[in-house]
Amino acid sequence: MKKLLLILIPLLTLFSSKSSCLPMLSSLPSAQAAIFLDFDGQYVQSTLWNGGMPLACAPSGLSDAQIVEIFNRVSEDFRPFNLDITTDSTKFLSAPLNRRVRIIVTPTSGWYTGVGGVSYTGSFTWGDDTPGFVFPDRLGPYNTKDVAECCTHESGHTVGLSHQAKYDGSCNLLATYNTGVGTGETAWAPVMGNSYYRNFSGWYNGPTPYGCAADQDALSIITSSNGFTYRADDHSDNPNVNPTSITINNTLFADSGIITTSSDKDVFKFNLTEAGQLHIDAKPFSVGTNNEGADLDVKLELLNSSLQTIQVYDPVSILNATVDTALTSGVYFLVVEGASNTNTSNYGSLGSYNISGTFSPLLVMPIKQATLSGKADKDKHSFSWSIVTDEPVSSLTLESSSNGTAFTTLAKLPQGVQSFSYAPPVANNIYYRLKAVSATDQAIYSNVISLKSTDANKLFKVSTMVYSEVTVNASEDYSYNLADMSGRIIQAGKGKSGINNINISNNPNGIYLIQIISNNQRLTERIVKL
Repeated sequence: MKKLLLILIPLLTLFSSKSSCLPMLSSLPSAQAAIFLDFDGQYVQSTLWNGGMPLACAPSGLSDAQIVEIFNRVSEDFRPFNLDITTDSTKFLSAPLNRRVRIIVTPTSGWYTGVGGVSYTGSFTWGDDTPGFVFPDRLGPYNTKDVAECCTHESGHTVGLSHQAKYDGSCNLLATYNTGVGTGETAWAPVMGNSYYRNFSGWYNGPTPYGCAADQDALSIITSSNGFTYRADDHSDNPNVNPTSITINNTLFADSGIITTSSDKDVFKFNLTEAGQLHIDAKPFSVGTNNEGADLDVKLELLNSSLQTIQVYDPVSILNATVDTALTSGVYFLVVEGASNTNTSNYGSLGSYNISGTFSPLLVMPIKQATLSGKADKDKHSFSWSIVTDEPVSSLTLESSSNGTAFTTLAKLPQGVQSFSYAPPVANNIYYRLKAVSATDQAIYSNVISLKSTDANKLFKVSTMVYSEVTVNASEDYSYNLADMSGRIIQAGKGKSGINNINISNNPNGIYLIQIISNNQRLTERIVKL
């Protein structure tokens, strides 16, 4: 919460005895500026708080594990800056008076009603140790995410930020606190709005409650008004200027970095002495499953030695990214940066990440390349591909994924075919890749493509040009009858909601009719078996 005073009176803060058993943590001990998260109680006497009456603030009531998680979440929010987030009072006291603030996390909240926290805008630089407050008894209560979001929010006020609001297209105020947008791990909200209910919260360049056109560039204010700026860049932005070399030890490698600005890129260089399969996982810092507490949406770009783009890896619905591809010997570059997504720009897509990977050499690489292309036409997705190989291909499998990371089999394809089409069950983005296996059981994956249907109103969608399996994409459970052109039923069965494959490999080539029956629809389609 922000409160304005025309006259600022120096604050006298008296220190109580401190417990030595709380976790002593610091995010950047070398930084001069500091935000002190004070969990173990504090005695405050000031005319600025509580009407000038003393405040004996009780300890937070949070467990050590909760304190560590809150510290990690807040540290990640401030990771781009040359600023120490600390739970150690000695680090706070060693910082210059006009480059520090204490945020007291306490259930002593009755003196200030109706809010989860309170602080003074700009108090970080006042030089009199004016604290801010966060009240965990009103946040959940004692919910670690909510407490962490409030700690960052109140700290944001102290470094000069106002609330950020939401307006409609006609500049009508919808909410004083912008509640964000989206679902899942990419659900976004500005931390200076209301970010309690979105996973991907962060700094924002957007309007305040003072007007639709009153944009607040949070990053510029933080780094220009408080005696600190961004932390030093840890990796080169340019493949031609000192990129960070990755060393592969026994097929394994790992590294890490921090994206500090929306224009920051971290470039890694690696040299493959032989052909093989490369797998890289790039994950933003998080405190739990599904990238909880992450502030960075990771985007990867793989370049060859000529700095030509081989592939960009930027899944839509998740914050991490994965490379899984076969490469020949040579020099390659991996570029890491913060991505935008359907909910927000890359302005606040900042923070730390880890990359880890494996490289599996192949003594012989019979399949040199597999290239997949596709197009969406109303309710159909159609694919074609080309394969460069020195040996026969023993099997082809088209795989699909809802998130670009976890792939499952969509269709097993006969040898020699070079195209396939089907009707997806939903209108969401679907990711596809082709898996080709050689006669010597060595597999290669194609590039990944993403297609979105423009028509997904049918309850059932059936592949009509098939080789050995009829693919049925169902929105609900069903039964089916497969008949020849004389009307004789030759096969019957039941299917579940989702993708189903009906095996007709033992039936001769020709034309068949399939009838799909459910509680809500009866559908008949003609099938051509090639």
